[in-house]
Amino acid sequence: MVGGRVAGSISSFHAAREGLDVLMVEKNPEIGTPVQCAGGVSDTFFKSMKIKPLAQFTCSRIRGACIHAPSGASFLTDDPIIKGYIVERKIFDKYLAIRAAEQGTEIMLNTIAKDLIIKDGKVGGVIVKKDGQTFDICSDIVIAADGIQSKIARKAGLDTRFRVDEICSCAQSEMVGVNIKKEIMELYFGNRTAPGGYLWVFPKGEERANIGVGIRRRKWNAKSAQYYLKRFTSKLDATEIEFNIGAVPIGGPVKRTYTDGLMVVGDAAGQVDPLTGGGIHIAAECAKIAGEIASEAIEMGRADAEFLKRYEKRWYKRVGANIKRSLKYRKILNQLTDEDINKLVESLEGGELNLFSTSLLRFVKDYRNILRILKEIL
Repeated sequence: MVGGRVAGSISSFHAAREGLDVLMVEKNPEIGTPVQCAGGVSDTFFKSMKIKPLAQFTCSRIRGACIHAPSGASFLTDDPIIKGYIVERKIFDKYLAIRAAEQGTEIMLNTIAKDLIIKDGKVGGVIVKKDGQTFDICSDIVIAADGIQSKIARKAGLDTRFRVDEICSCAQSEMVGVNIKKEIMELYFGNRTAPGGYLWVFPKGEERANIGVGIRRRKWNAKSAQYYLKRFTSKLDATEIEFNIGAVPIGGPVKRTYTDGLMVVGDAAGQVDPLTGGGIHIAAECAKIAGEIASEAIEMGRADAEFLKRYEKRWYKRVGANIKRSLKYRKILNQLTDEDINKLVESLEGGELNLFSTSLLRFVKDYRNILRILKEIL
């Protein structure tokens, strides 16, 4: 297993639970740092993974979201899909790694996967560097969970690259002294606030919050995610206690997530919701399947691509439809102007958001630009 974040730990947990000898290598000296993502985890994740939302890693319960338009108009939604928790990622990621270790997974920290061992055209392990020494680690199957644009998967011949417009550049600050509603996420849209993305404020309790922005670079937008974040937070009477940057693939899954002796999971495979940029639940579902398929492959003595194809078929059946739907919504959102967003949010102000709400249907019917976009996309 290459990578010790959510996808790596969950794959390792399920593979080890099935009786496999599992080694998880992580390039950082500590699992959970640096922090990745805003920390929003849905109730669906905990239910599906059979993990309890323990107080040791949950900061705040989330029951709804407030959507803000560029004009200042807003509406509140309490759709069940939003409900969940804000977790402390440092603690949460480490908790998942501990679960994997308790099942028998060995963990090697501060270890860089440099290359793959290829035998007769099949992946047969990884070449790693640790403490200044380079050595081989042989294995029947390698699972690449090494993040966006996975180098390990590319070395196996898989194309895990994303176009610039398929990558969301992100910056986030944890801040103290933030005046925010309890149990409500705040989401801000608009080209002056977050071009091609959105800005979020996620409550962590006791006036703490993760405030971040995700943008997509375009020809007319040369400014960084950090610029938009600082422009927003500079207006707050709050203190920054942590800052992180990163990138999220929002173009959908890579074309192929398996080959002889190797499977790809998580951000490395583009297994992220294209609309929200959220990846924990989707990555977890796919990682669980990867661990199970690894066990089946070893039991059958089959680590060839034809057998590992089952992984892609199974994860696509599980989450593929949701990703395709989100891609359609992302394409619609990409074409909305600030004026469009203002009209949409204003039509929903004081109402309730769902795909069949009368206010939304009335808006789509009356606003020709939305109808045009829907016809082009759908």
